[in-house]
Amino acid sequence: MATISGQGIVPPSVDNGTQITQQPVPEQITGLISKYLSGWSNLQLAITIILILATYDQLAYIKRKGPIAGPRFKIPFMGPFVQALYPKFDAYLAQWASGPLSCVSVFHKFVVLVSDRDLAHKVFKSQTYTRPCLVPIAIDIMRPSAWVFLNGKAHAEFRRGLTGLFTNKSLSTYLPVQEKVYADYFDRFVAASEANGGKPTEFMGWFREINCALSCRTFFGDYISQDAVKRIADDYYLVTAALELVNIPLSMYVPFTKCWWGKRIADNILDEFAKCAAACKKNMASGAEPTCIVDQWVQHMMESKAYRDRVAAGDTGAEKPTNLIREFTDEEISQTLFTFLFASQDASSSATTWLFQILAQRPEILDRLRAENLAVRGGDRTRPFTLEMYESLTYTNAVVKELLRYRPPVIFVPYLAKKDFPVTPEYTVPKGSMIVPSCYPALHDPEAYPNPDSFDPERWITGDAESKTKNWLVFGAGAHDCLARKYVPLTMAAMIGKAAMDINWVHHATPRSEEIRVFATLFPMVSQKNFDWP
Repeated sequence: MATISGQGIVPPSVDNGTQITQQPVPEQITGLISKYLSGWSNLQLAITIILILATYDQLAYIKRKGPIAGPRFKIPFMGPFVQALYPKFDAYLAQWASGPLSCVSVFHKFVVLVSDRDLAHKVFKSQTYTRPCLVPIAIDIMRPSAWVFLNGKAHAEFRRGLTGLFTNKSLSTYLPVQEKVYADYFDRFVAASEANGGKPTEFMGWFREINCALSCRTFFGDYISQDAVKRIADDYYLVTAALELVNIPLSMYVPFTKCWWGKRIADNILDEFAKCAAACKKNMASGAEPTCIVDQWVQHMMESKAYRDRVAAGDTGAEKPTNLIREFTDEEISQTLFTFLFASQDASSSATTWLFQILAQRPEILDRLRAENLAVRGGDRTRPFTLEMYESLTYTNAVVKELLRYRPPVIFVPYLAKKDFPVTPEYTVPKGSMIVPSCYPALHDPEAYPNPDSFDPERWITGDAESKTKNWLVFGAGAHDCLARKYVPLTMAAMIGKAAMDINWVHHATPRSEEIRVFATLFPMVSQKNFDWP
């Protein structure tokens, strides 16, 4: 008989002294499984495991997808990875047209695309639920401490220290150094065309270089060498190539992969920028006048420090600087200006390529833009460009705005859901998913912009395009919108105005000139030109 003690049930004894014990349940299950699988081959085991994992992957996708548009089933494990490597613009158009919310799942990453204008605004402005992630590997390439990855109060305070770099007063100081860049590269454009005998020449590489030079000189003036500018222009392409929406996991640590090269090049650029920041601090401490962004930034630091020192010394009459900021390290300056380069390089290269191509194909628009720029310079083609000129260029500004709408340099902005995000009453974006508001659909909404696929600068002058502010998502919205929303149109107007004064160009149309290639942003599939003097 069993007896009960304070320690529990004591098993019954038998006459031969043998005690019967009961195997724990987990061991029983393990034993049964081992016995069942003992006759299986390794191939059978492998296939079974793969089928179980594939089923789990499929069920997880279906659960995350819920009622929104997207493939009914996922290609096991990888999803549309090949399509992600070679994106087609028509595929993006189809995805946006499939519904206000749609999804894809590539490897472990679930991505929700937002094509509805109002939902895009909601994502841009929902800091509680989201944070910018650009693309997953961007955090490693740009470094986790970069300001664009901050959120809430930390982001707002850091950003406040940067806004002074984009006031009208600051912007006007950048124009002279930019004029030098334009003059230098337009000479190179003409020389390249002459060297090629005036035959059609692929100029996309040149457009990338001029925009890299424009950024680096605006950021650092003469603190950065021309050799460094050329090297960055040549190599930055590898950073862009690494910043795909989804990469193979851990590929950044595999030598000679795109992600490995992207990280390596980014680190080299960051080191170069940090050296420039240190040189700037030394120069500004000697009493130099600001001529570039880093000069302005360091001057604001110096003014802020002087103010705090006077207050600490008991000076109650100390005048508070307009832009009171803290001290920033060389590394912080380097990281910040690298994020500016990231934001500008591909976007501005795209905009420049389209701008020169579209105006060459529409000579009546170019003629009118050229006449306006000559008039504002008082008939003197060599007169330096000023902020006052820019503000009076009604037609040129309309051309720039229409270009930014017609071929937006940013088509979407990825965010990460920090927690479950009820983006609509019917659908909640799961925590850890990417949610990607798209800018293109709002900018091509026929209700806001009639005949949206036509390039029509007049819509900004005689039409009502200017009033469609909710559709104007070129620079995003919310706390993380683009700091350069004044800088970008200014530099585009300055570049095309200078080009209209100094050079002529011809675009050699091909059957693929109007096709759109997606490489971080939108580029013409083929863009061949030649340049000469007027």
